[in-house]
Amino acid sequence: MLNPKGQKVCSAVRKAGCFLAVLLVIVFVFSVSSVALPVSEAPQSSSTTEEPETYNTYYNYVELTRRLQSLARRYPHIARLSSIGRSLEGRELWVMRITKEPLTDMPGKPKFKYVGNMHGDETISRQVLVYLIEYLLRSYGDNQRVTELINSTDIFIMPSLNPDGFEKSVEGDCGGQAGGRNNAKDLDLNRNFPDQFTQIHVDEADIPENTAMMKWIVDNKFVLSGNLHGGTVVASYPFDDSAGHAPTGIYSSSPDDALFRYLALVYAKNHPIMKTGKPNCDGELDETFKDGITNGALWYDVPGGMQDYNYLKGNCLEITMELSCCKYPLASVLATEWENNRESLLAYMEQVHIGVRGFVREARTGAPLSDAVILVAGINHNITTGHFGDYYRLLLPGTYNITAVASGYVPMTVTGVQVPEGKARELNFTLAPTSNESVSHTTTLSTTPSTTPITNSSNSHTSSSMPSDNTVVTDVSSTSSAPAPQPQQPQEFRHHHNSDMELFLQRFSTKYPSITRLYSIGKSVQGRLLWVMEISDNPGNHEQGEPEFKYIANMHGNEVVGRELLLNLIEYLCRNYGSDPEVTQLVNNTRIHIMPSMNPDGYEIAQEGDVIGYQGRNNSNNYDLNRNFPDQFQTITDPRQPETIAVMNWAKSYPFVLSANLHGGSLVVNYPYDDNPEGFSRYSGSPDDATFKMVALAYSRENPLMYKGHPCKDVKEYPDEYFKDGITNGAAWYNVPGGMQDWNYLNTNCFEVTIELGCVKYPPAQELPQYWEHNRRSLLQFIHQVHRGVKGMVTDSKDGTGIPNATITVGGIDHPITTNRAGDYWRLLVPGTYHLTASAQGYKSVVTYATVPDGDAEIVDFKLTRIRSDTSSPAVHPDSSEEEFQSFIKQLSVGPGLDQLIQNTATTSSFRYRGYKEMSEFLRSLNLNFPKITSLRSLGQSVEFRTIWALEISNTPEVPEPSKPKIRFVAGIHGNAPVGTELLLEFAAYLCINYGKNAAITRLINETRIVILPSINPDGRELAKERECASTVGMNNANGKDLDTDFFGNASQRSTEAQPETRAVMELIQEKGFTLSVALDGGSVLVTYPYDKPVQPVENESTLRYLANAYANNHPTMHLGDAGCPSNGQVGNIPDGVLRAAEKHSHMGSMKDFSVEFGHCPEITVYTSCCLFPPADQLPTLWAENRKSLLSMLVEVHKGVRGIAKDKSGKPVVGAMIVLNGGVRVFTSEGGYFHALLAPGSHSIEAVAEGYQQQRQKVIVSSYEAASSIVIEFDMDNRIFGLPRELVVASAAAAMTALAITACIIWCVCSAKSNRQKDGFHRLRQHRDDYEDEIRLTSMGSKKSLLSHEFQDESESDEDTLYANKL
Repeated sequence: MLNPKGQKVCSAVRKAGCFLAVLLVIVFVFSVSSVALPVSEAPQSSSTTEEPETYNTYYNYVELTRRLQSLARRYPHIARLSSIGRSLEGRELWVMRITKEPLTDMPGKPKFKYVGNMHGDETISRQVLVYLIEYLLRSYGDNQRVTELINSTDIFIMPSLNPDGFEKSVEGDCGGQAGGRNNAKDLDLNRNFPDQFTQIHVDEADIPENTAMMKWIVDNKFVLSGNLHGGTVVASYPFDDSAGHAPTGIYSSSPDDALFRYLALVYAKNHPIMKTGKPNCDGELDETFKDGITNGALWYDVPGGMQDYNYLKGNCLEITMELSCCKYPLASVLATEWENNRESLLAYMEQVHIGVRGFVREARTGAPLSDAVILVAGINHNITTGHFGDYYRLLLPGTYNITAVASGYVPMTVTGVQVPEGKARELNFTLAPTSNESVSHTTTLSTTPSTTPITNSSNSHTSSSMPSDNTVVTDVSSTSSAPAPQPQQPQEFRHHHNSDMELFLQRFSTKYPSITRLYSIGKSVQGRLLWVMEISDNPGNHEQGEPEFKYIANMHGNEVVGRELLLNLIEYLCRNYGSDPEVTQLVNNTRIHIMPSMNPDGYEIAQEGDVIGYQGRNNSNNYDLNRNFPDQFQTITDPRQPETIAVMNWAKSYPFVLSANLHGGSLVVNYPYDDNPEGFSRYSGSPDDATFKMVALAYSRENPLMYKGHPCKDVKEYPDEYFKDGITNGAAWYNVPGGMQDWNYLNTNCFEVTIELGCVKYPPAQELPQYWEHNRRSLLQFIHQVHRGVKGMVTDSKDGTGIPNATITVGGIDHPITTNRAGDYWRLLVPGTYHLTASAQGYKSVVTYATVPDGDAEIVDFKLTRIRSDTSSPAVHPDSSEEEFQSFIKQLSVGPGLDQLIQNTATTSSFRYRGYKEMSEFLRSLNLNFPKITSLRSLGQSVEFRTIWALEISNTPEVPEPSKPKIRFVAGIHGNAPVGTELLLEFAAYLCINYGKNAAITRLINETRIVILPSINPDGRELAKERECASTVGMNNANGKDLDTDFFGNASQRSTEAQPETRAVMELIQEKGFTLSVALDGGSVLVTYPYDKPVQPVENESTLRYLANAYANNHPTMHLGDAGCPSNGQVGNIPDGVLRAAEKHSHMGSMKDFSVEFGHCPEITVYTSCCLFPPADQLPTLWAENRKSLLSMLVEVHKGVRGIAKDKSGKPVVGAMIVLNGGVRVFTSEGGYFHALLAPGSHSIEAVAEGYQQQRQKVIVSSYEAASSIVIEFDMDNRIFGLPRELVVASAAAAMTALAITACIIWCVCSAKSNRQKDGFHRLRQHRDDYEDEIRLTSMGSKKSLLSHEFQDESESDEDTLYANKL
């Protein structure tokens, strides 16, 4: 029995338990009710936000207005609410505009609209469009599909065109008997638009809703629209009525009938009821619609309908969607209706991006031409350009002839335009002002133009985003017989010395900015810039499907004809663009790069009149540049020259397809190979010998003198030289090891030939016009050759994105080529039928056949399917969010993803150097202004007690999230190089400011833990001086120690105690969990990777170099390898801008070596500028140069391999060692997570954990995909002495059993023997026992009795008895 005190204690416990139980029940009920809400968002204050959607009530006008206003206030960066007018009773006709930067009109974004509740009693549309608005706004930044749609589309949503009618309608009225269909004047809004077949007479004052709508349609040039109704379930398309107005049964097709059917099907097939074609509406159970769509007039005649008005009077294609049998159903069905229509609404909106899009510009200035007309042959429906000159013409996949016409300009027609499936093909027009003659021209791009849609297959012969190239010029004018105007010829024929050439290039670049871009690829030995002029309709950008071409001249400085011809060609292309169809077509469909002089130093010392001399031939180091490239047959021992390295880096930076190297000294086109293994003159054919002959002949045929084959009869050194048809194999002519054309063919996708332009190397200036006349047609015809062969896309079959570095192999030709970053490729081939294979790492190869036509390119697209990394590992099924993130990383990794991200974000820094105090205040300000995504902490203090700050940026900075990759950005290890510090401060501000505004930045921060250390050495920074480019003042810390020599992991390696700054950073590194580290320094322009110490070989070097290349490749100049830093000896070219650190400056104790060895984290060091402490006015440029690279690191940190280690029960295994390729080790963190970066390719993984069996897997890593999650499932380690536990236990059991049996046998044998034996020893033992009994009995007086009777054996002898008695 308990004492009273104990009873009280128990009672208290019971009461506390009851209270806790009740509390748990309340929490549980609250949690369940919260989860049950359709929209998982907590209620906000009514002043700024709306209540969460419940999907169970209709909004009247007041409620609708309040909700739309609340949404617009909450999402001002992507939403703007406005009214296009008022209803008859004064209610606003609200429209929500949803797009990035909704306050401004931006070119390049097509306009889309949804209109609902046109009939006031058809109410599902009104609510569904409100739900759509909320869904788009709330999903932006989290849902990649929605984010991309909003960023690329100008979306307008009007929930109610007839708010007056809605107010009169009655919930539950399915047939419309209660009224409300019409407006307040009882007019049907969908019968009172202007009609093509019937005059509609209505007073505008009686129908202000339609008046406002018509003005809105005409003013905005919408591209696609949906008009949402109710009463059945079907999508109907124009025309809505016919000339005879038969009530039903008359199919009234528009010129775009096939396109309208396709658009209607997109909506219907995504609607679970509509796609069946059987609405099953009360009273009309037998009504069916094939595939859920119908022509409007075929269903019933509707004069004065809105969808026809959109098509006939605006640029807009519109269909009408009937969403439900009941016009005004009970609110209880709203959630179901939203679910039925959500996917259809999204999929239909995405169709605004199909067909053809582009700009129409004025040829001379590049100014946009608004209201230009776009005509498609065979489709009697035109559209017009907007005020930016932009147009969007929806079309089905197929081949079309398209014309642009503008008043006062020569019309331009492009035929054979191939429209791909999916995203629109870009087609730009440039129109020249008309002269007195009325003449228009056609550029024919295909021999068989057709508007028949092309059928796509999974791997070949699908439609392309590029037109083909078989150009002819025809006069199609019907108003004049005047001859076509002749192209303008160059006016400047003189020898342009270097300064003259630079001014010439700058002048044409300035005069024709819409089609030119002047850039330099590096410098000559003497520091002269190696200029390149790009000529394209979109200069500075690679357009998907558009091949890239290059001309190079003056490689030998005294061979000058090519230099002048290329300047003439630049002038010719610029002056004739927009007026000459051939030039316009070439510029619009080819990205042309022209380098007039590769050897400007040699040119400076060459002499006019030189016929066969050598003065100026070589560069200023006296090396022949055409003997300086790596060679397949011989080792080139001459040092690689700056000009050579610049061209090599340039050739690897662009997806060149075809090239020509212009020389002098003969008159012939020579093609690879230029040498052979023997080193003497004989034919040395490449695998593409036939193709090289084809392109060589294309040049020589247009030059009559060259084609004759007797080039230099008048030159005494070559009187008998003959080249059949003006072409020759290089090695058959003479052996040239180290030539540029062979290097291009063997190391890039580019086919190059060498063209000798004349027998005199440096002819007099007065002969230059003659050279132009002889070569003009050849130069143009050779560019045309880039459009021959096969071309297309290699895409992922799952998400449709391009696959970079995929390999295209042609059967029988041992020369594969690879796809560009966007997945597009070009493969030159002669006409014929070929066996093509597309393959890519991690994908199943696809094989097909293709027939290449004469003079054109065959389009062959491939869709590849991914291979699982290791089929033996546990299956991992990524959820939709993981797949979405995979797609997100892929988009940022290939094509223009990062460039678009940068264009869509802004930076507002004043760009100045900040001292320690201001830097600290800046970091604290970031933390105070962005507390939800930043955490600021002190790692320690410097010698002079300045704080070493670390700023973490993530969506949960205070919460450890081991599943997310962690990246470290470090700067200021050398105080005299503060550029890195300023770049990281700007980077931190850039990320914070754009969080929540830019979807990509938001997603990167949400998925990454970013740690920024802007200054490791604040003491040194305080000593350093601006504009000191090479000074070492401030390099070391206050104790005079170079901190990058102070990182030692073992005490035995350290001679002195670690510096306080070093200790602080070492502790951070040893926290583990970091996936990547990027350190910024100064004094050069390159990237280094571990190790700084002289180690050979470098473990995991391929991965370390890959990461360094990833940074350099996203920098505009670093990847070119021209450090160009004379102040510190870093002169010359560094391949790809990347070095192993020890090759730059070998030393011990570096931070990056410590990070790799003791932090298990790869680190690269970026040298951001030649000058250690450049002027502050250079900081904006340095930021612009490095921003993309810094962002690319946030993308790269998500690649490689990641996963979780667990045992059979699902319990995470912490501390397991993951061994990569038998070398590099990482360890699993809390939760069993691990993440390691790896170079693209196939890798082996071994997982080791104490008490578990070792596990092995193979993984495939891509250069453009996020790391796929793998699961390592451990089995218990049942081994004993290295043998399986079962074997050891069985063996031990067998051994013990055998031992027990043996013991039993021995015991039995011994027992049997003992019973038989009667020797004296046993008797002695027996009698001794008896004697002891006797002694005990003696004390009791019984001794004699015992001896005489009990133990007397008559058989015993007297001797025995005596012996016993003596005992």
